[in-house]
Amino acid sequence: MAFNLLLLLYSLLILLSLSSTSSSSPLTIHQDSPPYLWPLPAEFTSGKETLSVDPALSLTVAGNGGGSPIVRAAFDRYTGMIFKHAYNRASSLLSRIRFLSTVEYDITSLNIIVHSDSEELQLGVEESYSLMVSKKNEQSIVGAATIEANTVYGALRGLETFSQLCAFDYLTKTVQIYKAPWFIQDKPRFKYRGLLIDTSRHYLPIDVIKQIIESMSFAKLNVLHWHIVDEESFPFETPTYPNLWKGAYSKWERYTVEDASEIVRFAKMRGINVMAELDVPGHAESWGTGYPDLWPSPTCREPLDVTKNFTFDVISGILSDMRKIFPFEFFHLGGDEVNTDCWKNTTHIKEWLQGRNFTSKDAYKYFVLRAQQIAISKNWTPVNWEETFSSFGKDLDPRTVVQNWLVSDICQKAVAKGFRCIFSNQGYWYLDHLDVPWDQVYNTEPLNGIHDPSQQKLVIGGEVCMWGETADTSVVLQTIWPRAAAAAERMWSTREAVSKGNITLTALPRLHYFRCLLNNRGVPAAPVGNWYARRPPSGPGSCYAQ
Repeated sequence: MAFNLLLLLYSLLILLSLSSTSSSSPLTIHQDSPPYLWPLPAEFTSGKETLSVDPALSLTVAGNGGGSPIVRAAFDRYTGMIFKHAYNRASSLLSRIRFLSTVEYDITSLNIIVHSDSEELQLGVEESYSLMVSKKNEQSIVGAATIEANTVYGALRGLETFSQLCAFDYLTKTVQIYKAPWFIQDKPRFKYRGLLIDTSRHYLPIDVIKQIIESMSFAKLNVLHWHIVDEESFPFETPTYPNLWKGAYSKWERYTVEDASEIVRFAKMRGINVMAELDVPGHAESWGTGYPDLWPSPTCREPLDVTKNFTFDVISGILSDMRKIFPFEFFHLGGDEVNTDCWKNTTHIKEWLQGRNFTSKDAYKYFVLRAQQIAISKNWTPVNWEETFSSFGKDLDPRTVVQNWLVSDICQKAVAKGFRCIFSNQGYWYLDHLDVPWDQVYNTEPLNGIHDPSQQKLVIGGEVCMWGETADTSVVLQTIWPRAAAAAERMWSTREAVSKGNITLTALPRLHYFRCLLNNRGVPAAPVGNWYARRPPSGPGSCYAQ
């Protein structure tokens, strides 16, 4: 409570003492006045000062959660990024004391206050934060940068914003913060802000997945949707059914239980949930490499055999193994693109259908609903692709989250029936569609056509999808970035902020800057202006103009 009063007093001092820029809408861009923040904060004020940041920046913490190792690890990561040009940063403080140097910096410490000691990471965990940056003078009682958040994950988002305020000046060889003092109050618009990766079509090494997760945190995305297996390959270790990963492309393109656990741990340290997916009953041919009985016949390899209890025993076994690894409350069960002709042409399945007076569509529904109940029995909330809703929505478990991809108005229809929905329209948010430029990604609005506030709340967010048919390690990051950032701002920033003005003035310069920031952090984001995504530049030029 005392700090909240301090926060209020501090913000009033900033507003009263300086001629400042105040905004809850897009930044006014000037070529000579970085930094450009991405995604745009909900509310902020800025001034006209330039502050220097001590390369020996210290961390002070307070609150019940301030001492969390998640906070400490994040501080160490971000100072490494901010001071990458300070090659002897660790000894700079000692050197100044030893030689009585007269160097003085405006910002010498970063204070992080986290009120809650809970590190639980689930959908809707609070990610709001306040960030204040000011030097100490007669008008300001705080001479430092201060982040206040209710959770460690809000503190992570504040650290990302602070890092984007810091810029290295090549003339003075110091890190500076322009347009200070800053006062930022920020929170996400949507609680689910996802990126899908596909490790069945092309295997992605662990270090590449980690690099993707790290880059997601820079844009404040918070869910990695891991489409682990599909018809092409089954690279995941399943102790209960150990022959399943015989469906991997090779014995070197696999994920052990320990690999998956490390990915989940790594993501949590960056405030990112991992949602696993098994796409059933279609998209599952690779399962039968290890267990041929899952195939209806040698010539009918998917959908999985709906008639056998063994099929559902395997699904249950996989989910039991995965539940020990993935703590996120959502589990994706797929359910898309199910062609049941194969069932109708397989003798024992045809007889099974006739015995139950089922059509093949009935069998499809039976399979999806039975798989849902298995997931629910393991304390998971099922997520399914939209075909399940379109085909038999009234029969889905009411807890189902519907993921849109194919039809533009599916979220409108789903929320009207009381279902939650994730927006992923393939026309704009499928990153493997290389001819979709950044502005179309940016202008795509998940709530279009949904006017009832109670229904709008059922759209829990959105997801950009990096399907892997034509993307492997050599190009996956270039294909994700920078277009994923356009969707990330749409999902984080206020609707008013991203829907007003000329985006070539309000968003494009900041997106150029963010793309270059990614490059400087080792993420090979492709040029923003490419008509055909992930291509290299067409000629010489500045990163900030391509």
